[in-house]
Amino acid sequence: MKFDPATLTYNDAGLIPAIAQDAKSGEVLMMAWMNAESIQQTLETRQVTYWSRSRQEFWVKGATSGHTQALVDFKIDCDRDCILVEVNQEGPACHTGRRSCFYTAIESGEEVEILKPMI
Repeated sequence: MKFDPATLTYNDAGLIPAIAQDAKSGEVLMMAWMNAESIQQTLETRQVTYWSRSRQEFWVKGATSGHTQALVDFKIDCDRDCILVEVNQEGPACHTGRRSCFYTAIESGEEVEILKPMI
């Protein structure tokens, strides 16, 4: 069956959450938003493209920073309302310079920083 982005379930803003995961290690890197056009662009170019809610424009991951995400695999969850992009990440995924955006853990009720910036 040919994939059609219109078959996915988007929120009221026409967006769907996309989780980026390192294809080799399985580490969860980040979550961002996609729309039907950014999904199509990602599949065509194999460079992960998100929709920036703050800038209201397409965001090709790494276009300005060099910290690119090359698409390895594209998966849809069972409810068709979330995307998993497995990527080859170049450099940090997080804008803070960390490998992952998920660098704060809760341990015994306290926030603990578990990743330091790479750059």
